[in-house]
Amino acid sequence: MSRHSGERWGPFVARVGDAYGLVLLLLIGTYVLGSLTPPHGWGNVFTTLIASTAGVVALGSANARLVVVRVAAVLAAVSVICAVISASFDWRGLLAVSGLITALLLLAAAGAVLRTVVNSAEVGFRTILGAISVYVILGLLFTFLYGAIDRIQGSPFFGEGTTVHDGDTLLFSFYTLTTTGYGNLVPAGQPGKLFAGLEMLIGNIFLVTLVAGLVSLWRPGRRRSAD
Repeated sequence: MSRHSGERWGPFVARVGDAYGLVLLLLIGTYVLGSLTPPHGWGNVFTTLIASTAGVVALGSANARLVVVRVAAVLAAVSVICAVISASFDWRGLLAVSGLITALLLLAAAGAVLRTVVNSAEVGFRTILGAISVYVILGLLFTFLYGAIDRIQGSPFFGEGTTVHDGDTLLFSFYTLTTTGYGNLVPAGQPGKLFAGLEMLIGNIFLVTLVAGLVSLWRPGRRRSAD
């Protein structure tokens, strides 16, 4: 999707957002930043900021009610503020609260975008981008959930003796979502194992039913030939 000749940047950004392109760019940015920075401190603040923004933009692009978008924006601000305070004073409790709020925000965004994808009259570029965005949102959603669990429970999420590097929680989430299963990272107990199994189930169902079905129905040249 390119910018039309003479088109102002405002309408162009709105058009990209309506096609879920902006949402996907924000999600990819969250993935890259989350992979390169630790899940705490100021790196986490910027990751939370981008992820929360992606959730709010996704709700707006999915034509959610204005009150829902406004509430989502307030929750996003609260999540970022909690992350900032946690980074400033090293408060693990607020970091867990920030992670849970971001996970809930991404869950609402995934539901809203998925609703528009399922209810689409025809499969087009917007629909495909929406389906891909939901899939990436799911991986990020569980990332923040796992991080919150790690800070709430008394023992580490991956158990004692496991060497955890920056971005490992995010990579574990996408390993689980895609059922890659390298085996180097394993939840030590509940509820981590419960949510990891749920993520595997959702990832399989999503790919097999929705994405595969949409791709098989997508005919990029149909509208052009009809014109």
